[in-house]
Amino acid sequence: MDIIRIILSVIIPPLGVFFKVGIGKHFWLNILLTILGYIPGLVHAIYIVARD
Repeated sequence: MDIIRIILSVIIPPLGVFFKVGIGKHFWLNILLTILGYIPGLVHAIYIVARD
């Protein structure tokens, strides 16, 4: 399942975070980072999805 989340994170970073943690502080932080730049949002999304 993490592979699918990582693929979704690459395409749309907030979507991968949403499927991992739901709507919470990490989701909103990822939306903000993605608005500021795709790469920061992508890095944050991969970090959230890959952590245990």
